[in-house]
Amino acid sequence: MDYITLITLAFGLSMDAFAVSITNGMSINKLSFTKILIIAISFGIFQGIMPLIGYFSGVIFSDFISIFDHYIALIILGVLGLKMVKDGFCEKYGDNKQKEIIIFTTNLLLIQSIATSIDALAVGINFIAFDVNIYVTATIICIVTSILCFVGGYIGKAFKDSLAGYATIFGGVILISIGLKIFISHVL
Repeated sequence: MDYITLITLAFGLSMDAFAVSITNGMSINKLSFTKILIIAISFGIFQGIMPLIGYFSGVIFSDFISIFDHYIALIILGVLGLKMVKDGFCEKYGDNKQKEIIIFTTNLLLIQSIATSIDALAVGINFIAFDVNIYVTATIICIVTSILCFVGGYIGKAFKDSLAGYATIFGGVILISIGLKIFISHVL
């Protein structure tokens, strides 16, 4: 597999994480440069590690993983998305106590990182059939994802004020949509 193909693949794999980074930029309260960088690096690391896990788990677990991966992504992203939609409506139409949008936590970051990188696990299993250096491939995926997610965080942050209270609702809908996309692409 040549480098152009690997970079293109990395872009494709990182689109879910990129969309979630935009959502985080719109929804997380007081999102600083450092937090955007942490999100980008975390998403990149998970996107890079998952193909390695998939590659080395190989044929033994491929059938098992492919049975459940889309359900896991749908549930995690669906629950997060529904919570964001609920919080957005509370913020927009509820009392003034609900002013914080989303608090940046390690748990939130880990859940999002895992949920957006599950498809990279399945891709890693498929790398067994190709002549690839899995370490170079994982590194390219990690770097491309980190860069895109860093940019995505700033894009979301730029639109946060213009979308006002709708940002959290919109972000929740994006997460639900990503979960549904992953689920439908595996079911059909």
